[in-house]
Amino acid sequence: MQAILKLLGAGRDPREAARALMLNLGVPVLAFALFLALWSASASRIQTSLGAVPGPAQVLTQAKALWDDHLADTKRRADFNARQEDRIRERLAEDPSYVPQRHAYTGKRTYVQQIGTSLVTVFAGFVLATMIAVPLGILAGSSRIVQAAINPMVQLFRPVSPLAWLPIVTLVVSAVYVTQGEPMFEKSFLISAITVTLCSLWPTLINTAVGVTSVERDLVNVGRVLQLPLSTRVRKIMLPSALPFIFTGMRLSLGVGWMVLIAAEMLAQNPGLGKFVWDEFQNGSSASLARIMVAVFTIGIIGFLLDRVMLALQAAVTFSTNR
Repeated sequence: MQAILKLLGAGRDPREAARALMLNLGVPVLAFALFLALWSASASRIQTSLGAVPGPAQVLTQAKALWDDHLADTKRRADFNARQEDRIRERLAEDPSYVPQRHAYTGKRTYVQQIGTSLVTVFAGFVLATMIAVPLGILAGSSRIVQAAINPMVQLFRPVSPLAWLPIVTLVVSAVYVTQGEPMFEKSFLISAITVTLCSLWPTLINTAVGVTSVERDLVNVGRVLQLPLSTRVRKIMLPSALPFIFTGMRLSLGVGWMVLIAAEMLAQNPGLGKFVWDEFQNGSSASLARIMVAVFTIGIIGFLLDRVMLALQAAVTFSTNR
């Protein structure tokens, strides 16, 4: 036991390691267990229009039901594709000149597939926000004129709710994104991703600007003395020094984007977690509230994992001790 505690404590005294383990692991587990107990005891006493508030057991049951639905739909999809391929082979055997036409499976998206749609959408919006925010932040941090020019717009648009952006984005995308035939992207996907971009780019922009302004003046002066081109100064001096700030902004932006996405998908009807929550609310069945709570826990867990991924990526590419 002491060997395990020493390993966890990185060579510290076993008692200190045990206390650290209790503080970092034991206390959160006990607090979550207390939360589950209070939730279970009080849930049945609260009545809503959809019935009593479900407890942990009912939510877990619905989570298992959603997973079973996904497995069943996966089997139906595989069976559909297999039958289609069998019919095509039979037709080709009768008529070698036959040109086969394959049809996509049109079943309803499962919960797991909706999670995947939300992840793809938030990733698209986050990447677009980063591509806009980082160059603007570098310009703002390296030039007082640029900083003075964009600062009022940042302060003006940063607090705007996604519910205010969504109608504007919807109208603009509907007017601009006109395609013939099968579109490359669904409008609901573009509307949700652009809304995520507009709401999540500000933390990255601000932190990038702060990081560039925090670069040591000696390094900047050395670059000027050596007459390095601006692109070289940005790559060799500004970006490496500002990376911890940039990643802090990106972590904040990803968290904001994930929160914004759910509201955007509800209204844009992008087939992700937001639409799932809205559909269950409109459904009004006895299991709807439990399924909505499954989505709440899913959103929280995914948000936590996304933050951990960004933290690990930051630790891999930066040398700062401030994580």
